Amino acid sequence: MVSPLDPRASVQALAPFDGAALSLAWGLPFAGLILWIALAPLVAPKLWHHHYGKIAGVLVVALLIPFAATFGTAETVHNVVHAIVLEYVPFFSMLFALFTIAGGIRLKGTLAGTPGVNTALLALGAALASVMGTTGASMLLIRPLLSANETRAQRVHAVVFFILLVGNVGGALSPLGDPPLFIGFLRGVDFFWTTRVLALPTLFLSVTLLAVFYALDAALYRREGRHEAAPRRTPLSIEGMPNFLLLASAIGAVLVSGLWNPGIALDVAGATVQLEDALRSVLLVGLGMLSVLVTPAAVRAHNQFHWAPIVEVAKLFAAIFITIFPVLAMLEAGRDGPLAKIFMLVSDGTGERDNVMVFWLTGLLSAFLDNAPTYLVFFNLSGGDAEALMREHAQSLAALSMGAVYFGALTYIGNAPNFMIKAIAEDRGVAMPSFFGYLGWASLALLPLLAVVAAVWL
Repeated sequence: MVSPLDPRASVQALAPFDGAALSLAWGLPFAGLILWIALAPLVAPKLWHHHYGKIAGVLVVALLIPFAATFGTAETVHNVVHAIVLEYVPFFSMLFALFTIAGGIRLKGTLAGTPGVNTALLALGAALASVMGTTGASMLLIRPLLSANETRAQRVHAVVFFILLVGNVGGALSPLGDPPLFIGFLRGVDFFWTTRVLALPTLFLSVTLLAVFYALDAALYRREGRHEAAPRRTPLSIEGMPNFLLLASAIGAVLVSGLWNPGIALDVAGATVQLEDALRSVLLVGLGMLSVLVTPAAVRAHNQFHWAPIVEVAKLFAAIFITIFPVLAMLEAGRDGPLAKIFMLVSDGTGERDNVMVFWLTGLLSAFLDNAPTYLVFFNLSGGDAEALMREHAQSLAALSMGAVYFGALTYIGNAPNFMIKAIAEDRGVAMPSFFGYLGWASLALLPLLAVVAAVWL
């Protein structure tokens, strides 16, 4: 037995844990957290409303205490710091900036929630998503959509299709659009590669979803007896114009951080943070705070803006990013790990990649594990060489990219904007589906179309 005072004890405690040797039991806190998010609002809404952050914290502790006892405090701290500093902080700084800035922009005037207006808002959001990110486009347009439909009896379907189109599918055409694609850009994928390769399947999905939404919304509109002429509208105008400059600055900060590489890194408790990434996060938070200062309080009041949705996302995703690290370690172990059978599915039997299975496997894991880390795992498992992936294995990279982006729409936790859109809609009185209810909605609308994408483009 090694004494705690023996230097070998420190070496053992500091040794990195091996994802290949992990038991599936290390994924139970993460699975418990997902079940808590899925079931608590449905079966115990009061408990969820008052204690969601506390129970998420308990599940984090349920992982960290046995992990520290097994692998050592140093290894535990290293993994937590890595998850928070390298993954959560960049994620949340962008979310905070776009939520705050977009919340300071008000579309003033009358928008009638007719099928034509609703479809136009969804189409505009899908188009903007690849330019200003799915989060930015979602935060900019979800409030006008909700305001336009305040008198409608049926509103849930509009929010669901908004998540599908604006929060996910529309962001597939640039690294600014969706976090997985930005990770690929940081790893060397050309900025316009996804624009060229994913344009047709994204156009197919967007146009088809818009057509399905219009047909559904028109049927519900007629059923509500709203076939009469729309009420007289007042002119549209925009308040909070300085926030557009702040929004452009946020987009520029993200873009520059991917192009500028000074070669300077900071060590934060063992996590290596590149200078450009640290400055991007600081700048994004600063832009969000500046938006609070320059936006008239009346604008945010008209938007019914408050901090509860971002606080909910902050707490739950912090817990997700921490409890997910053993699961990602198992995935990164590939065929040598406890999830080896999953990776046997992506081979066609000759050692070559089965791109259809890459698409479905990446996608389904993205829906439940968050699409950004899932993309990174499969990118590395595919060799991690962006040049080779864009040339010799372009179809594999396309399958990986489409799977991570499109399938992010299947659950509330699949992509960053989803949960926030849900929270804002519920705050405005929309009775959103439960976790599994939304999964049913999204699966019915999206999975048949994704099967077509796989058949035609892979």
